[in-house]
Amino acid sequence: QVQLVESGGGLVRPGGSLRLSCAASGIIFSNYAMGWYRQAPGKQRELVASISSGPTTTYANSVKGRFTISRDNDKNTVYLQMNNLSPEDTAVYYCNAEGRYVWNRRNTYWGQGTQVTVSS
Repeated sequence: QVQLVESGGGLVRPGGSLRLSCAASGIIFSNYAMGWYRQAPGKQRELVASISSGPTTTYANSVKGRFTISRDNDKNTVYLQMNNLSPEDTAVYYCNAEGRYVWNRRNTYWGQGTQVTVSS
């Protein structure tokens, strides 16, 4: 029932830009904090950026100033604008939704991931 569907990944040259989108269904979107994670080969999954329902935002130091996360609650969609991309940004990018804590637990959902490859 709950689905997070990413789109916008692909191949881009160093210095280029991509905009990722994640469309959510099956949840009350405005009640969830949204985030983007990425996982490169041989590395652990890491948080790239997050945005609360407020909305307040956080960014990994490695992407600060280059990436921008935003959300459109009317469209149930979260975006990640990625500028000045470098090969180190190559990874599978995953959309994440986290609900409110209830009895010290919260619902967490993940998208299927979209590949971003930065190469000359």
